[in-house]
Amino acid sequence: MKTMQSSSYPKEKFVINVIVGKGGGGHYATYHAIRAVAEQQQLPWHFQVTDMDNIATDLAQQNKVKNAYEMLGFSGHELYNRMQKSGWTWLWPLKMRLNKFLVKLNYDAGVKFFEEYWQKQQPDLVVSVMPLFNKALSESLQRVKPGTPYVTVLIDFADYPPAFWLEPQTENYTVCGNEKAVEQGRALGVKEDRIIQTSGMVIHPRFYESLEGNACGGLRLRATERQKLGLNPDCLTGVVMFGGNGSKAMLEIAKRLECFGEKLQLIFLCGRNQELAESLRNNQGIQKRFVTTFTEDVPYYMHLADFFIGKPGPGSLSEALTMQLPVIVERNFSTLIHERYNTNWVEQKQVGLVLRNFRDIQKAVEQFLEPKTFAHYVANVAALNNRAVFEVAEILQKILATKLFHI
Repeated sequence: MKTMQSSSYPKEKFVINVIVGKGGGGHYATYHAIRAVAEQQQLPWHFQVTDMDNIATDLAQQNKVKNAYEMLGFSGHELYNRMQKSGWTWLWPLKMRLNKFLVKLNYDAGVKFFEEYWQKQQPDLVVSVMPLFNKALSESLQRVKPGTPYVTVLIDFADYPPAFWLEPQTENYTVCGNEKAVEQGRALGVKEDRIIQTSGMVIHPRFYESLEGNACGGLRLRATERQKLGLNPDCLTGVVMFGGNGSKAMLEIAKRLECFGEKLQLIFLCGRNQELAESLRNNQGIQKRFVTTFTEDVPYYMHLADFFIGKPGPGSLSEALTMQLPVIVERNFSTLIHERYNTNWVEQKQVGLVLRNFRDIQKAVEQFLEPKTFAHYVANVAALNNRAVFEVAEILQKILATKLFHI
């Protein structure tokens, strides 16, 4: 791929349109991460945001598309978030099939709408961190702005074909954070020069800040910060997190780990689940714990922890591992289909433990309490070097430069 220095760009600002959605927190988190690096590096980019959930809701209300979720009284992304919060993730296979059906049913209407949409937006580059819609979005873009690059950045470790992330019939660039997704792209027939692999998943640059630059930097400061939260400065500490909406599974984890008493302490990040946070605070035993609701300071709390417990989401896994935390996750029928491979990867890389059910959480923590065993996982985590968010910024610069070179 030919490159061009950003200083030779003829335009003052390039319009980067980012495709996101509200289901879960990963889509917006990835957008904010890329934007943060662009701002840090003072790249000549102006960001636009296209929220597919907002657009789908608006089009359904105007009767321009069919949306089965409206009959239920809430949107698709609201159902997804309720599933996460209530532990109903076993419903996800049905929802996935319905989503793919609705995209296919509304394909022509979607292409027509976005032809007009792109004509108004006039992006220089489109970056999608959303699955399902990329074929229609890129087709409509090429109809009105031929040659405009379309880049799909997978925020999952692997694809869930067909017609989820990878679209071999398009000329889209596909950025994969895992070798599995690269293999899937090749098997589906995505052109080799359109597949780009990074060293991991995109996470916010805050997770790369040195300990010295953080409020709890260094081992002594970490001990001090633990004490500020009412925790023991020298006790093995786990951070428990289930995304932005929390999960009732955290209550069972707290209950089962009480058996370790003062050998263990826990930090619970409950997201927007106030009821969950109150239950954890009101049912505390002798074991020390700190509980908080939604916070932007996840890196801070991970700095205070020694290991991570949570669902195998690509974002939270990548954040924990970048912060040098071995992980404990669960894999069973209720694990989201497109996140099951993540647990295989954890086992392959030996960066943590995969349980059939969190009812066995005591057995996993017992292993982490064994110094030699825990040191093994810590060493494997340290061997990883995910720099994806910085790599993606460079990739987008090169694609823009290549576009200009061919103008």
